Amino acid sequence: MTLASRRKAIEDERMSDDPRLSLRLHFAQGLTFGRGKADLLQAIADEGSISAAGRAMDMSYRRAWALVEEMNLAFTEPLVDSARGGSGGGGAHLTARGEQVLRDYRALEAVLRHQGEPHLASLRAGLKPAPPAPEASADDAPQTASQTAPQTVVSGEK
Repeated sequence: MTLASRRKAIEDERMSDDPRLSLRLHFAQGLTFGRGKADLLQAIADEGSISAAGRAMDMSYRRAWALVEEMNLAFTEPLVDSARGGSGGGGAHLTARGEQVLRDYRALEAVLRHQGEPHLASLRAGLKPAPPAPEASADDAPQTASQTAPQTVVSGEK
């Protein structure tokens, strides 16, 4: 699945009224690994660089690099191998360990969705209907600077 199609699926899932499952792994080494880091690994594999992967995910290069460094330090082998940019060009790619971690995480997600569906259906059956989305009103309209500026109000009689 490409990053673009993955992002579309995530957005469609968020717009759904159904409960959704999310897998987040907490390792003893202090690493938390969930959909965001898995998507970052996929974006690096798709884009061939950490900066391009960050841009594709609307994430700063600094944040993407920090997440890669966090993942690389938690495993016995780095998940991402990168070469410094410049005139010779740079880039990044997943190592064999990185590809395996991504495959394992996606497999766990698939198992969770498949095995969790009957339980979700049971939970869903007991839920009250979702409240309707609030309609926009004049109160929700963006305010101008004059409307948000502090105002002095004097009341009382002399």
